[in-house]
Amino acid sequence: MELTGKERISRILKRQPVDRIGLYEHFWSDTQSAWTAHGDIKPGENLADHFGFDLDLCWPFNMVADLDYVDEIIEETSETRLSRNGNGALFRTHKLHDSTPEHVDFLVRDRAGWERHIKPKLAADRRRINFKAYRDAKESSRTAGRFFAWSGVNVFEIMKDVCGHQYMLIGMADDPDWVRDMAETYARLTVELQEILFAEEGWPDGVWYYEDMGFKHRPFMSPRMYREIVLPAHKLDIGFAKSRKLPVILHSCGYVEPLIPGLLEAGIDCLQVIEVKAGMDLLKLYRQYGDRLSFMGGIDVRTLYTNDRPTIDAELEAKLPIVKGHYGYVLHSDHSIPITVNYDTYRYFIRRGLELGRYD
Repeated sequence: MELTGKERISRILKRQPVDRIGLYEHFWSDTQSAWTAHGDIKPGENLADHFGFDLDLCWPFNMVADLDYVDEIIEETSETRLSRNGNGALFRTHKLHDSTPEHVDFLVRDRAGWERHIKPKLAADRRRINFKAYRDAKESSRTAGRFFAWSGVNVFEIMKDVCGHQYMLIGMADDPDWVRDMAETYARLTVELQEILFAEEGWPDGVWYYEDMGFKHRPFMSPRMYREIVLPAHKLDIGFAKSRKLPVILHSCGYVEPLIPGLLEAGIDCLQVIEVKAGMDLLKLYRQYGDRLSFMGGIDVRTLYTNDRPTIDAELEAKLPIVKGHYGYVLHSDHSIPITVNYDTYRYFIRRGLELGRYD
């Protein structure tokens, strides 16, 4: 029997029998622009509809400290823009292509800066919530039969936007109570905003948190620091979702394998994106945790860069027949699809992946 996307993802997150593995993906926006210009997809077309994805996300919260601050452009060239935002943070973004913003400088560098400039502004203001975006996305997902997840950044990801990785990690060593206070403050704010939104617009099918806690071959913090400083906040906001029986998907780029026991303790149901080039090994994680954790991703996107079908076949055939074993897998690359991947290549990736991911 063919399941709906909502039914399929709901079962995958519980590792219950399904008809096939799930399907979802992230794209850089210039990839969609290039495929549109080439005539592969229609202008403004919903990629979830076009490719038949099983879930939808909506990111309806604004977590910047000063909601009334208008971003200030400090410097602009033909290629980049340097601007200061409502956290007092300076970021340089590229204008010609998608990329991760460069962290230039931060108003908050220690506990005093946090307590003076940021913490007093973090009220559960209704202006932080885009009610209409959530309402429309929820209805669109319901109509399409897809699993609908509220999505947003979790505490580590928010803190690095306030004080940057450098000052945050120094703080973990020199003033852990400060960083713990930041984390728990943002976790409480997230839960307060969710309570307001869900009471008025209805509950989602699940929750998706973005929380990049690793880089190449290392997490940003030790497992001990994670447990002492970040885990209490994760137990608060992830625990809120779990108390309402909502499954939780956690995205983390980078190498986060040593943090998985703590993340399981926090209550996550699925780990995404399992970045190969950072050292994450989908098969190893599946063998160790596949009976209690679902996975999304772990397919090396660099094989898609080649636009070579035998190379893609080899990657899929080495992993999918194994990781689909506990019914807890969703097909996804280990990063967003870039402009170097041809439309026909991505189409083939889906077709071949779902062929291998069927349960007979």
